[in-house]
Amino acid sequence: MSDRSAIEWTEATWNPTTGCDRVSMGCDNCYALTLSKRLKAMGSPKYQADGDPRTSGPGFGLTLHPEALRVPYGWRSPRTVFVNSMSDLFHARVPLDYVRQVFEVIANTPQHTYQVLTKRARRLRQVADRLEWPANLWMGVSVESTKELSRVDDLRKIPAAVKFLSCEPLLGPLDGLDLTGIDWVIAGGESGPGHRPLDEQWVTQIRDICQEAQVAFFFKQWGGRTPKVGGRELDGRTWDDMPNRPLLSAG
Repeated sequence: MSDRSAIEWTEATWNPTTGCDRVSMGCDNCYALTLSKRLKAMGSPKYQADGDPRTSGPGFGLTLHPEALRVPYGWRSPRTVFVNSMSDLFHARVPLDYVRQVFEVIANTPQHTYQVLTKRARRLRQVADRLEWPANLWMGVSVESTKELSRVDDLRKIPAAVKFLSCEPLLGPLDGLDLTGIDWVIAGGESGPGHRPLDEQWVTQIRDICQEAQVAFFFKQWGGRTPKVGGRELDGRTWDDMPNRPLLSAG
């Protein structure tokens, strides 16, 4: 857990689980996998479980951290919290009862806004009706290519108060993107060694679809060797729309 976060669209992170496994092309250069390897070498107790080398890596084995469930109760001021920046709450090996415990913490701390992001959209849809959905929970799915557009259909079927897409790392155009029932879209390029390039037309396509659908659009970064190297400007300015703020015009 970090009481503050450098991620542009959130304020803090909270990891009641850590570790994950690759499920799609968007995972190929996973920052969390790289970071967990370093944290394991540093002796961090939360990152000592190794994952399957075919899909995960050192320090990135899926691990539950029940002791972390108390953390949000200690935050004095309201904040926006990214849940599981180092994992996926809807991973198959996270028991549904544990997901319920995480949701209970969220419901019991309504002063905070929680953002949950998953690539396991099918499991999300399958268990959604067995969960109590707090009003302060925003639920999102990662959509890095047209191959993953079905995740949007799964997300539409759940009763979250706010539904959002993370199109990062964006690996191609999202032709056919339908934002019916979606409240917010984040787009961004990949960073780090071996980062894959981002085409400006892919981003403007998404931005224009958002504008037409009156959906909040947030452009996180162009990507590159480091997250900040390419900057954040698109068409001469930054795009920081949030679902609870007035939308900015493209004109």
